Amino acid sequence: MRIYTRKGDDGTTGLLYGGRVRKDSERPSAYGDVDEAQAALGLARAECDRSSELDEIVIGLQRDLWIAMAELATATENRGKLVAGENLVTPGMVARLEALIDQLQEGLELPGEFVLPGQNRISACLDMARAVVRRAERAASTVSAEGSSVVPYLNRLSDLLWIMARWQEGLALPTRTTDPTTQG
Repeated sequence: MRIYTRKGDDGTTGLLYGGRVRKDSERPSAYGDVDEAQAALGLARAECDRSSELDEIVIGLQRDLWIAMAELATATENRGKLVAGENLVTPGMVARLEALIDQLQEGLELPGEFVLPGQNRISACLDMARAVVRRAERAASTVSAEGSSVVPYLNRLSDLLWIMARWQEGLALPTRTTDPTTQG
């Protein structure tokens, strides 16, 4: 089997369960942004210890993003062919993220101001993934079907990634009272 098919040489791409659209149309842009978010999570995972709690969480999130990509890669007329939890994001998946946010936030002192990413490599990777997820959320909102859980899932995922980045930083960043760029 060859990796290339040449079918996309005309500037189109195939959708799940059939149909072709231009590669620059909204649907491929949306699932492409989710694909990028999954890869960004891979960077965070590459920085963490294997079999750690963080590693296990990130793997689960990456698998969830496959489901989101499949749903976004399906034309509206084929939506009935999707299977909940396999290639259709469910409200339960959103609830699972909310529970994880609550669990990680417990006992974590959160900063009271905007955070500059880069406290350490893992938190910086998680913050980068969060920013990519936010873009994916915006793109998904243009193509997701009414009643879809993709956008709520991505919204909650960006919240979770923010909490995970703070968790990986340890305690909240110290509050800076002066702007270092204005000092002598």
